Amino acid sequence: MSVTVYIPTPFRHLVGNRANVRASGATVREVLSDLDHQFPGFSGQLLDADGALARHINVYVNQVEIEHLQGEATPVASGDEVAVIPALAGGANTVLTPEMVDRYSRHLIMPQVGSIGQRKIIEASCLIIGAGGLGSPVALYLALAGVGRIGIVDFDVVDRSNLQRQILHVTGSIGKPKVESAKQTLLAHNPNIDVVTHEEPITSENAFRIIGQYDYVVNGADNFATRYLVNDACYLLKKPLIDGSILMFDGQATTYIPGKGCYRCLYPAPPPPGMVPSCAEAGVLGAMCATIGSIQATEVLKLILDVGEPLVNRLLLYDALSLEFRVVKVRRDPNCPLCGDNPTIQELIDYEQFCGAPIPHALAPFGG
Repeated sequence: MSVTVYIPTPFRHLVGNRANVRASGATVREVLSDLDHQFPGFSGQLLDADGALARHINVYVNQVEIEHLQGEATPVASGDEVAVIPALAGGANTVLTPEMVDRYSRHLIMPQVGSIGQRKIIEASCLIIGAGGLGSPVALYLALAGVGRIGIVDFDVVDRSNLQRQILHVTGSIGKPKVESAKQTLLAHNPNIDVVTHEEPITSENAFRIIGQYDYVVNGADNFATRYLVNDACYLLKKPLIDGSILMFDGQATTYIPGKGCYRCLYPAPPPPGMVPSCAEAGVLGAMCATIGSIQATEVLKLILDVGEPLVNRLLLYDALSLEFRVVKVRRDPNCPLCGDNPTIQELIDYEQFCGAPIPHALAPFGG
């Protein structure tokens, strides 16, 4: 019998860096023996000193662990899939079940992710400010990727006008709290994750308590008071902040790492109240949310995996009408009152007074 064998990242150097190979045998034991015949040394990764399958190795046949079948004597047939899954240092507490191996298979075959990277994703946590236009695609893609704990901050309820762009919500969600609608949607997509809801406006009084629980923060707020508040709290707590904003046909995205600049370096002061309209006042193309939100989600995953070059000290500008992307440099301002050489902001301030406008406390859609 010829079967497909899934090879995890740590063993792929033994099989020519392939994720899947073919092997022959009537039982699991014969398939593993054939693998060692094809790829000398392979069995040395699987067997203990007595020649038995090591306890840190799990073998699955069609997503069922062989200990629940007939062990190494489990019969296999043409078309079956055998998966060899080892425990990994640094991720031993996170077990990739057969269902997870199947669910995240397109990640597992990527050299930049693999089983080690997927465990990092599963063990990570991210807080999303707002379950609106930007928070929706961010939350969905992080949930689909397997981020283990996703926090959602929002205090609004779903309105019919939200459905043009806020893909976490459906018609049946109208009138429900957005955090409840978001949690229901995310768990329907991936029941393996934990969704934590914070049904309250984020303020100077609760920002440290909420943000301090998470590894990464994504900002999708649509008002300047909240944007400065989240920026300052993330810097003071040393949390990476992935920032995004949209209006009409324009979008922006950047990533702030504490010590490498912040939102105040880019915009030292907010515009006068009323000068820059909100999405509720000027509108936003619904598809814009998907573009900027997916960029924010990608930035989070890059930081978790420590791969690529994040948008640190760079601001991405998107003009949907001309379909042009521009990237401009953003440098840390040594005179910044928050992250500069002689900071004057060392605790959260009154952001309503600073911005000359209140933090919305009712029915103000975050991120469009």
